[in-house]
Amino acid sequence: MKRRFVSYLRVSTDKQGQSGLGIEAQRESVHRYIGNSEILAEYCDVMSGKRTDRPQLEMALQHARAANATLIVAKLDRIGRVASHVLGLLDNAGVEVVFADNPHASSLELGVLAVVAEQEGRAISGRTKAALQAAKARGVKLGGPLGAKPLVDHIRQYGNGAGVRGVIAAADDFARRLEFAVRGAIEAGETSANGIARHLNEKGFPTRRGARWTHKQARRVLDRLGIDLAARGSSQPYNEAA
Repeated sequence: MKRRFVSYLRVSTDKQGQSGLGIEAQRESVHRYIGNSEILAEYCDVMSGKRTDRPQLEMALQHARAANATLIVAKLDRIGRVASHVLGLLDNAGVEVVFADNPHASSLELGVLAVVAEQEGRAISGRTKAALQAAKARGVKLGGPLGAKPLVDHIRQYGNGAGVRGVIAAADDFARRLEFAVRGAIEAGETSANGIARHLNEKGFPTRRGARWTHKQARRVLDRLGIDLAARGSSQPYNEAA
């Protein structure tokens, strides 16, 4: 019987997530290792390696446990760059976890690699801060108060079809990856967009931008997934003014 896998990927920024930068390399590493074996699902977090809240990783682990599958990750540092958290997670995963770049690593080797990943993370952070400080000293204006909105507005105004498709595809992909949690909220008895948003916040699932959920954002995800709460007998249909 062929082994079955659930794949977990992680990139640090929305830009990497939308462009495929980093994701494709991880995906290729995973597929090279598993060969013709079956991948049941793929989950991807878009967040810094220093963060220990990983909603997509938790969903991947839940899926692997339920399906009696193996969790496959390209590299140990994709799980995180905090050694104590990584090793604790591996000890309590409840399923087999394999790293495509080092599939036969012992527990001792994984421990050493986790410490190395944490040190690398600190070094990267230090270099980034130094570069930003140097740029600021040269008078470079960093960041912007409106985030990605000007870029999206530009795409819409000038008809960059490929750009629009990319934004839509990224939003659709995020919704699909979150479907597991959304349907879990519905099964738990949530019957409104407000309830779905509350459930996602309570369970620690951030929005695609890393913020807390509102009923409007929950409604958008429901629409993308084709889930009609009213058709399910909702006693609290969505209310834009709620």
